[in-house]
Amino acid sequence: MEKEHSNPVSGLMGETMDKIREMVDVNTVVGDPIQAGGVTILPISKVSVGFASGGTDLDLKKQEKSGNTAFGGAGGASVKVTPVAFLVVKEDNVRLLPLALPAAGAADRLVELLPDVLDRVNEFLDRRRTGDADGPEPAGERGEA
Repeated sequence: MEKEHSNPVSGLMGETMDKIREMVDVNTVVGDPIQAGGVTILPISKVSVGFASGGTDLDLKKQEKSGNTAFGGAGGASVKVTPVAFLVVKEDNVRLLPLALPAAGAADRLVELLPDVLDRVNEFLDRRRTGDADGPEPAGERGEA
């Protein structure tokens, strides 16, 4: 029966990837919830991973002809965790509070403001449906022309 040869480079890469998996999981990206006075806060992070691995079989002058060659290799990884936002949950409201710089362009600013605008429109429509609208009624509804 022929002896199975394992590739030392794949063993090296596999070991490095296993260590990365131990360090980074879903709990690294979305942190543990923090409870504070009826509010739940979830930290959100960005995870960046760098990985390099390599190796070679070396032919040595004084090596026996047994077929086994010397192996030289190395592997390394870097993991960077950067907090980017907090997800704040209070009753039925969910807000994303980014930690980044404010939006640079008009389109970015519009995207940031959209959830607040939609909330206000929904509140206004709900008040109109229940007949509890604040402020004066539109002219057409008071009987004026």
